Amino acid sequence: MASAPPPVLQFAPFSSAVDATFWHALADRKMSVFRLSTDPVPIGGFYFGGNSSLGVGGSAFDAAEFSPRATVPANGLLRNANTIEAFKDEDKPALLSAAAAKIWAAIKNGEALEDQSILASFVLLTFADLKKYKFYYWFAFPALLPSTHFTTDPYFPIRPLKSLWNSQKIDALKAAYDSLRGLSLATSSSAPENSTTTTAPRIPLDTNFVLVKSDPTNSNSVILGKLSEWDLFWKDIPAEDWTVAFADPSNLPTNPGWPLRNFLLLLKYRFKLGSINIICYRESQGKRDTSGTGSLFVKVNMPGTLEVDETPKSVGWEKNSSGKLGARLVDLAPMMDPTRLASTAVDLNLKLMRWRIMPQLQLEKISETKCLLLGAGTLGCYVARALMAWGVRNITLVDNGTVSFSNPVRQPLYSFDDSVAGKPKAAAAAENLKKIFPGINAEGVALSIPMPGHPSTSAEQTERDVKQLQELVDGHDAIFLLTDSREARWLPTVMGAVSQKVVINCALGFDTFLVMRHGARGAGAPVDDDVVHGGKMGCYYCNDVVAPADSLSDRTLDQQCTVTRPGLSQLASGLSVELMVSLLNHPDGIWAPAEVSNGPTEPTMHPLGIVPHQIRGFLTHFSNLLVSGSAYDKCTACSEKVLDTYKREGHLFVDKVLKDPKFLEELTGLTQLHNETENADVDWDEEDDIE
Repeated sequence: MASAPPPVLQFAPFSSAVDATFWHALADRKMSVFRLSTDPVPIGGFYFGGNSSLGVGGSAFDAAEFSPRATVPANGLLRNANTIEAFKDEDKPALLSAAAAKIWAAIKNGEALEDQSILASFVLLTFADLKKYKFYYWFAFPALLPSTHFTTDPYFPIRPLKSLWNSQKIDALKAAYDSLRGLSLATSSSAPENSTTTTAPRIPLDTNFVLVKSDPTNSNSVILGKLSEWDLFWKDIPAEDWTVAFADPSNLPTNPGWPLRNFLLLLKYRFKLGSINIICYRESQGKRDTSGTGSLFVKVNMPGTLEVDETPKSVGWEKNSSGKLGARLVDLAPMMDPTRLASTAVDLNLKLMRWRIMPQLQLEKISETKCLLLGAGTLGCYVARALMAWGVRNITLVDNGTVSFSNPVRQPLYSFDDSVAGKPKAAAAAENLKKIFPGINAEGVALSIPMPGHPSTSAEQTERDVKQLQELVDGHDAIFLLTDSREARWLPTVMGAVSQKVVINCALGFDTFLVMRHGARGAGAPVDDDVVHGGKMGCYYCNDVVAPADSLSDRTLDQQCTVTRPGLSQLASGLSVELMVSLLNHPDGIWAPAEVSNGPTEPTMHPLGIVPHQIRGFLTHFSNLLVSGSAYDKCTACSEKVLDTYKREGHLFVDKVLKDPKFLEELTGLTQLHNETENADVDWDEEDDIE
């Protein structure tokens, strides 16, 4: 039986990080220097070890001598178009190929040995609309492709460096590497250790990729050398022990960063190597852990040959916030008014999170997510506040109630004056969100959601309500079910499944809560029988064997109000928002599998951790339980029969359900199931009878 091919070495791509000061500098240069010129302009960029972002700032045009301290320099080229049409029509493949050709030429003539920033080259295509102060831009990080894929050693997979070296040897590597790059002196300055705003002389351009060997006089120490010392450095060292270290911008557990791609081709061409050991040296910026313990060790095999006379093919254009190849847009015009200043301040914490701790965090995707909150009570208010804190800018609240005197102390978007005036809840909540942050696009909608067991006043009214609610669902990306009654969540559940939306359900008891994401329905589900992914998960109603019905009539005072421990709603609301944000950041999105944790110290694969199906909280024990449940083929809300009937009949189907909830049980087969259960013949053994 043929053995499996060795694993292909895959790399973590760069993501661009542009500081607002760069756009101000570009605008100034455009007006005073570039004018109508579109000639390429050299600029400088930088990145950290352990952070996949390549940044450019206000000093990019003067970065030949200085860059943010403790960063690795990158060599960039700016091409600024004069019109949006020219920006769109730019021959982007040619632009990438030209940049790749320069990298290849620098490898061939040896320039890349002395100026290693060329290996992390980038291209920045821009158009500055200075009338509206909007900037369109697209980054490319050219990477040369070998004729044959480079692979990892199948018998020696990528592993943490600390599994091979003890802490003393890793510390010795850090000290020697910092000394070679001139950082040991820089860190003694009065500037904060991880400051990126303080500029310092650039790290020597030939010290990012360095040679490493053990010190023969001390097993816990290492000796470093430059690439220019290759032959002398490896004298008497077996080729299988040749090792190179570099400041790795990746933070993934099994993938080196993007600059290694071009460097491996340099090694293969300049030194005729077929394999090499690589230390991916990483420092955890912002966590006060710069010991390099997150570093990786990988054995790379480099088969095949290189065509010397031809530039290798290349890749490298960055994807936009939607995950597609395309340009990005930044609008700085609003920065001139207080609202924009508030927005900048609001987003500061989120940007710091991505810059220092979670470079994979997709803030743009979060901010662009349109959220529909069905229910503007205690849960709705807290969910809205948490969404704003995460940078969500489009929130619609739906409720048919008015603010009462009991609301303001439990529902933080209302005031005493709102209750005196008896304002509609949804409108008041949206208005007060804008008072908190004027940059929010908030809307309040007064709407009674059609509910099973609650007949409408007329078929026409049902049609209007169903149409309005469906339009709201279709116009949003994430739906939060936050209503008081169980049956009010039925129709939004159906619509969310039909429209394939993210649906987050949050329900409270007295001292317990349930937070869950509904399973997705329709095309696109992964084909995996062994994993409970989003396509297999159940919804809020999948555990029910009866249809939702009227739970609001004939209720005592304690049953009319939400009787729950006051702190419970904040906990559940916060988890609801965190679940949505985690789902948005998961590579599988709505199809993400149900995940559980073995403990808070267990490492996670994704930047925000695991993405569970259900979180059941118990305030009596201050504990949470992660549960996953499968979809039920007789579910009254998300089964195929219900979804198909709704698609076919629309409001007429809903009207039948409002008049008779048992209709759902007939449709889904629950009635037959009940009858079969009641009519089942059961034989009892007398000795098993309970006396």
